[in-house]
Amino acid sequence: MLFRIDRDQLAEAVAWTARSLPTRPSMPVLAGMRLEVTDDHRLKLSGFDYEVSAEVTLDLETGEPGVVLVSGRLLAEITRALPAQPVNFTLDGAKAVVTCGSTRFTLLTMPVEDYPSLPVMPPAAGRVGSDVFASAVAQVAVAVGKDDTLPMLTGVRMEIEGDLITLAATDRYRLAVRELKWEPAQPGLQAVAMIPGRTLADIAKALGGTGAEVEIALSSGGTGEGMIGFSSAGRRTTTRLLDPEFPKYRSLLPTEFSARADVATSAFVEAVKRVALVAERNTPVRLTFRGGEVVLEAGSGDEAQAVEVLPVDFEGDEITIAFNHQYLLDGLAVLDSDVARMQFTTPTKPAIITAGKPAGEEAASDYRYLIMPIRLSS
Repeated sequence: MLFRIDRDQLAEAVAWTARSLPTRPSMPVLAGMRLEVTDDHRLKLSGFDYEVSAEVTLDLETGEPGVVLVSGRLLAEITRALPAQPVNFTLDGAKAVVTCGSTRFTLLTMPVEDYPSLPVMPPAAGRVGSDVFASAVAQVAVAVGKDDTLPMLTGVRMEIEGDLITLAATDRYRLAVRELKWEPAQPGLQAVAMIPGRTLADIAKALGGTGAEVEIALSSGGTGEGMIGFSSAGRRTTTRLLDPEFPKYRSLLPTEFSARADVATSAFVEAVKRVALVAERNTPVRLTFRGGEVVLEAGSGDEAQAVEVLPVDFEGDEITIAFNHQYLLDGLAVLDSDVARMQFTTPTKPAIITAGKPAGEEAASDYRYLIMPIRLSS
């Protein structure tokens, strides 16, 4: 096996493939990265841990067919540290040799025959822009639960209805919902998939910079023990789906509100960060909306205290409501809008954060972030 390739091209492909490798593999061989040179002068780099697979295909000017398995994370560290010169990869018995300029590394190989075969990519379901896909996933991933004892809350629910995809995630304290348009492979397509949240976030972030469309592939109608795949610009990855059980989240979204506030997103974020400096871990940040201002407060009694006032476009009766400051910041950070719109019912019921628009225009509704308030003591 022999190939020669640009250092940056190889380093980027190895780094992307290594993202899927397990940190604590159940078998040593699963820490390996498989490199294959095909007869048509292509290099395939792949990794698989029985749950998530990743594969990158690169074109080579020349190459001798062959397959080798080496430590994936070590190869990633080596290729990242190589000088900016072409890389030669050869085999010397049971060792792989990486040469770049005057730098030479020798790696032990692993038994290729013990490595599991990558799953076959499911049938293509449709396409979506990589930037839109990455942005949408990032917006809902902030609400994914981290408690593995509640697996239904550790995933992102994907609902497909024709040319509309709805993504939803909740950890019981907040709920994020994002709708986006896509191009289905067949009209009237309907499917539901429950995707591991952390895996989906990593995939979307990795494919978001390709500048190409992302092809989404679904098996088993996207339910039960199915699989979902994503591919873009020579990269493909698959992951097993979770059980599709999920809370009936639509009933949690308020449809009527008693107050509405539009505030500059960046100024609001910085103000929350400042007053939160005196907030203990479980102490909320209090927001009082009235007239043309919002008063942010944290701390009380003998504790350190902070107060800041921001201008706001507010409609409705004065309201004082409190939130976990990190949950509030999470929703604002992914808003992707210069104006944040907050809508309220009562101080003890969830508020909704969406992208706001200038006065006289309707707010954007493709992203909604519901956040539970913290009850204030009298």
